[in-house]
This record gives sequence, structure tokens and C-alpha cells, in this order.
Amino acid sequence: MGTGEYDYPKSNFEQQPHKVAIPPPQPFIKSLKTTVKETFFPDDPLRQFKNQPPSRKFVLGVQYFFPIFDWGSRYNLSFFKSDIIAGITIASLAIPQGISYAKLANLPPILGLYSSFIPPLVYAMMGSSKDLAVGTVAVASLLIGSMLGAVVNANEDPKLYLQLAFMATFFAGVLQASLGIFRLGFIVDFLSHATIVGFMGGAATVVCLQQLKGILGLEHFTHGTDLVSVLRSVFTQTHEWRWESAVLGICFLFYLLVARFVSTKRPKLFWISAMAPLTSVILGSVLVYLTHAEKHGVQVIGELKKGLNPITIMDLSFGSQYLSTAIKTGIVTGVIALAEGIAVGRSFAMFKNYNIDGNKEMIAFGMMNIAGSCTSCYLTTGPFSRSAVNFNAGCKTAVSNIVMAIAVMITLLFLTPLFHYTPLVVLSSIIISAMLGLINYEEAIHLWNLDKFDFVVCMSAYFGVVFGSVEIGLVIAVALSLLRVLLFVARPKTFALGHIPDSSIYRSIDQYQNVKTVPGILILQIDAPIYFANAGYLRERISRWVNEEEDRLKSAGEDSLQYVILALSAVGNIDTSGITMIGEVKKVMERRGLKLVLANPGGEVIKKMNKAKLIEVIGQEWIYLTVGEAVGACNFMLHTYKNVEKSGSSGSSLGKETQSDSNV
Repeated sequence: MGTGEYDYPKSNFEQQPHKVAIPPPQPFIKSLKTTVKETFFPDDPLRQFKNQPPSRKFVLGVQYFFPIFDWGSRYNLSFFKSDIIAGITIASLAIPQGISYAKLANLPPILGLYSSFIPPLVYAMMGSSKDLAVGTVAVASLLIGSMLGAVVNANEDPKLYLQLAFMATFFAGVLQASLGIFRLGFIVDFLSHATIVGFMGGAATVVCLQQLKGILGLEHFTHGTDLVSVLRSVFTQTHEWRWESAVLGICFLFYLLVARFVSTKRPKLFWISAMAPLTSVILGSVLVYLTHAEKHGVQVIGELKKGLNPITIMDLSFGSQYLSTAIKTGIVTGVIALAEGIAVGRSFAMFKNYNIDGNKEMIAFGMMNIAGSCTSCYLTTGPFSRSAVNFNAGCKTAVSNIVMAIAVMITLLFLTPLFHYTPLVVLSSIIISAMLGLINYEEAIHLWNLDKFDFVVCMSAYFGVVFGSVEIGLVIAVALSLLRVLLFVARPKTFALGHIPDSSIYRSIDQYQNVKTVPGILILQIDAPIYFANAGYLRERISRWVNEEEDRLKSAGEDSLQYVILALSAVGNIDTSGITMIGEVKKVMERRGLKLVLANPGGEVIKKMNKAKLIEVIGQEWIYLTVGEAVGACNFMLHTYKNVEKSGSSGSSLGKETQSDSNV
């Protein structure tokens, strides 16, 4: 970078430069419609209804809300064979996981099976993902257990606790469906990738720690979820540790981890990992039955009620004194479940090269949770582990969810007595095995290498969950993510531009080391829309740029600064505070003897400048289409001024000589 040998680009400034066009005015209603469409309907979901007869519009409407009527007509026997295999495979995983996660939420184990029956059927009709396998998840179960458990003790008042769980599921479903119907899915995007990685890792750590109760065979355990409370509860009860339970738990955990390792190394052997939880349940049940281990400190599930889901719509008590708790729990768990389910669905859709509609997914999740709350189910979404098994098993459509639901239905009708002797320690091992996969330390390292602030957000979420609570970790992570958004808006990037030799291109002097600054001209690019939140900062930052440039020129003995060019190509919009700020910068530059020049203002910017009569203040002749034209104009004026100065100096010398001669 330098100025000594600046090669002025060839300019045809003698010709009329291109004029910055002002967009024609639009009616307010049309402008409002455009804004609403871009905000809430960026994917234009109604385009398929254009120019269609009413009967066709009705069919398309039904297919939009119930995609099964769209792809169902193309379904064939080959797809069915694949979906049957995938459905049975994920059912073998769903049954033990469902029982385990229900225990994690302090709910009766049978609710885990109920939740793997009705919601998958609803999703199969309304969901747009071919690969998502619906069911309960550990993080949502933990949230329900911790948030509801802080208000109502599940052991002391199980009926009230159950009602609150159903109400929380109902409100989660209402929230999810509302976000989809009103096209407000972008709200979920405030849970950044770094936030989710840290939160999931922290929640997984907490879940693993809480499983020490089952592994060690403890009957009394803390209701707290933080690391200190859990470790205190574990080590103050060393006299109650059951070595039989611990040995059994460690053996099954080792088996589950080995099975997952084999499936990871050889994806074709995915079924080993998928069948491992059910195999563990069967082996554990047989072992307990044969050895009567339940009489020696190994706790078992006990009796599971036979039959299909009881109707629980009458249990939704909206006049309860704990209504606010149910609403809060529903909102928090609903957003977390939504973020996880949509992220998982999009991930697998990318592998198979098809798109899923995020708003459709929200509606589907919402409706299946509303239906679930009325049929003895608690919160469900699309867990990654189950969906990965579904994907690897070769599923073709959402029919695999229907097959899984039928398998669970058969279990509910005929097989529940077989789970009587299932040891709780096996369920704890299954949960720990699943949770270890959610502690994504490799992604945390990647965040450290890529973006330190994202790493801070990730670790804040992690430690907030582990040392505080699930709610504290979530609040910290979301607050930091919002802070970053505010910093991006309130502290936008500005950088100086220089000329790339042998071209008419101007780029950042920090990014390109071979660029040359233009003598007498400071070119600044503003890299964000100008709003009330950043107008004051930009005014001060531009003044600082000018001060630094003048100091640099003075110390280098170069020509003084004459022009400041603001490149506005990245300024997509501006508000009244921004317009006022540019006017103030213009006045500040004039007081310092500098000229303000604008380059490439966008349509919205120039339109508002015109309405505010700022164009007249700056001068139409100082607004240019490109940075190159602006530099050419400034150079032309600089050279003209220098030539006039030289002519004036020559004329003055000649006058002095003539006067001297005449005196002689």
C-alpha cells in the first residue's frame, strides 16, 4: 500500500458521468405489501395457486397442509419395502428410548410409549421430511422434569404433575403451530448454531450426571440439575451405592458404546447400534428375572399398563393456579424442540437433495403435540439419533413413522408385561450412551478456530447449564447471541478503500496489500444499513477516520486531505436518524474544509435522501454511481485547482518582474 507512485486510472470525466437514478415513487399500499411479502413470505408459498381454478386450488391447499396426499399418489411397493425395514428398525430404538426419556422427565414410563404412537401418525400426514423419525428427546424431557419439578413434586402429587406435563405439551404445540401459520419461524433463528451446540452439550452432561442415580442404584436423589448439587448428592450417599447395579450399568454402557463405535466405523452395520438398546433391555430383563436381582438392590420398571393411549383432553385444566408454569415450560421446550427438529430435518434433506418447508414443519410439530397432549403424550420432536437410524435404514418416505407407530401399538396392546423386569440401570445406560453423542467437543474446537465470539457463546451456554440450570444456560446463550446481533447493527464495519493498480477497482486496504491510497482523497465504505442504533457511532467513526488520515498525511509530508468519499453500496436501507447523520457529517466536513462525496447509494437510500432534500444539501454533482467516477471527479477538481494555483503563481511572478522593469 502506498501513494508515492499512484497511477491515476484513465477517466473520461470530461464526458457526463452516470447519474444516480431515483426510483419512481410507489403507492404506500404497494410498498407495504412488498415489505410484508419479503418479511413473512420470502419463499412465495402462494405462487402454486396462481391462475388455478377453484377446484385445483382446494386440492393444492389440502396437499400443502397434508403433504401425504401429494407424495402418496406416487408411492409404490419398492418404497413400502424400504419403509417397513426402516420403521421396524427405529421402533426397536424408540421403545427403550421412550421408556428411558419418560423416566428422565419424572413421568410414568408408559408415557414414553404413548408418545411414540400418536405423534408419529400425525407427523406422517403433515410433515414434509422423508427422513425425520418422531419421538421424545432427552433435552426436552430434562427441561420438563426440571421446570415442572421446581413447582410440583412428581412423587407427592403425580396427578397434578401429569396434568402440567400435558398442558406444557399443549402450549408448546400451540406455539409451534402459530409460528408456522403466521410465518414467524425466523424467531427460532435467534438460537444460533453456537448456542445450540453449547446448550445441547451442557444438557447432555447434566443428563449423564443425573443417570448416576440409576447406575449406582440410589433411591434418593437431588432435584437440582447443576453439577455441584448432583455430585454432592452422589458422594454424600456412598454408603447406599449398590455395586450390583453399578457393575450391570457399566457392562451395558460398554456394550452400547462398542455397538455405536462399530456402526460409526462401518455405516452398513448401522443396525447393530440401532438394535443395541432393545437388546440391552431384553438381556437385562432376562438377567434380572433369572437371578431375582430386584431383591438385591437392582431397581426395575415394574408394571406397565396395557392398552392404547387414554384420552386426556379433560386433564387440560386452563384454570389451574400453575397455568403460568405450564405456559413457560411449553414455550421454552417448544422452541428448543422446534430448533432441534428443523435442524435435523434440514440436515438429512440436504443429503438426499430435497427441500423441506420450515413453516410446514412448525405446523406439523405443533399439531402433533396438540394431538399428543390430548392423548396421554408429552413433548415430541425429531431426535437426531432416531432420525439417523431411519436415514441409514434406507427409509423413502414418512411411512416409516407409520410403521414405527404400528409396532409401538402392538407393544402397547400385547407386550408391555414383558418390560416388568427391565432394570432401571439399563435405561440409565441407554440414556448416557445417547447423550455422549450430543457432547460435540469437535464442533467447539472448530468454533474456537473459526470465531472466538461464537466459542464464548457456546461455552457460556455449556457452563450455564452445567453449573447453573438448563434455564440459566439457555438465557445466557440467547442473551449473548442477541448481544452479538445488536453489536453487528450498532457497531457496523467501516473500512478505507484503495485503488488496485491497472484496474478501476477499489477494495479494502486491509484485505489487499497491493492497493494504493489516492492522494488527497479518503474513501470509506460503510458495511451495513444505517439506523438510529448506529448513526451516532458512524458519525464519530467517520470523524476518527478523517483525523487518523490527516495525521498520517501530515507525518508523511504528503498532500493534505481534500475529499471524503462514502461508498454506500452495502447500505441497503437508511432511516431518518441515518439521513440526519449524513447531513451532520456534511457540515462537519465543511467546517474542516473538506468536501463530502457519496458513491453508489442504493434505491432506498437515494429515495429517502431525495424526500429529505439531502440531495440538495450535498449537491447532485457530488453523488456518483461508482467509486471510480467519484475518484475521477475529485482528481479532476484537484488537478484543475492545482493548475489554477500554478497559473496564479506564474501570473504573480510575471507581474512582479514587469513592475520591477517599469521601476527601472
